[in-house]
Amino acid sequence: MQLYGRRSSLNVQKVIWCLAELGRIEGRDYQRIDAGLHFGVNDTPEYLKLNPNGLVPTLVDGDFVLWESNSIVRYLANLSGDGALLPTDPKGRADVERWMDWQMGTLWATLRIAFLGLTRTPEPQRDYDAIKKAYREGSRLLATVDALLAEQPFLARSGFSVADIVVALAVQRWVSMAEQFGDVLGERPELPSLLAWYRKLAARPAFQSAVA
Repeated sequence: MQLYGRRSSLNVQKVIWCLAELGRIEGRDYQRIDAGLHFGVNDTPEYLKLNPNGLVPTLVDGDFVLWESNSIVRYLANLSGDGALLPTDPKGRADVERWMDWQMGTLWATLRIAFLGLTRTPEPQRDYDAIKKAYREGSRLLATVDALLAEQPFLARSGFSVADIVVALAVQRWVSMAEQFGDVLGERPELPSLLAWYRKLAARPAFQSAVA
């Protein structure tokens, strides 16, 4: 396998973490090729033939090419065949996949405004009202997760899954933004169950290999 994408990308980290949970090691079981931002590559004709969106990650598995991070994570989890990260029964699978869709379409669509505004936009051009509004809304969304995690250890009833992987990486940005830009964003909500869950996942070796 070949995985195109830079390590700093949230969406690439999803794939690296998933691969690590499945016991696949970079350099032994797959090759990762830096792409995106200052690495370039993703705007070349060769890459655009693989991924016409020009984004990362892209996975190449033999003659099969796949883009969209959550789809790649689902594919890898399915390859294992044991249902460990993605249940095989329809209800269990739907329970996991709804959180993956929520992460991409609701949570990160909101937090992304704050994240890109603070980390990719030159300060004179930052819209601090929009940044603070997006962060507050992201915190409100995460409060619903905090309430769930007060009742169960993981997002899905089946246990640790790819749902936890994709949401935890968004939470990692939520935490780091408050640490780096607290003077702009204000005090971060406590959300104790969410933070306990996040710290537990951040201690996993597979998380460390993806994010470090």
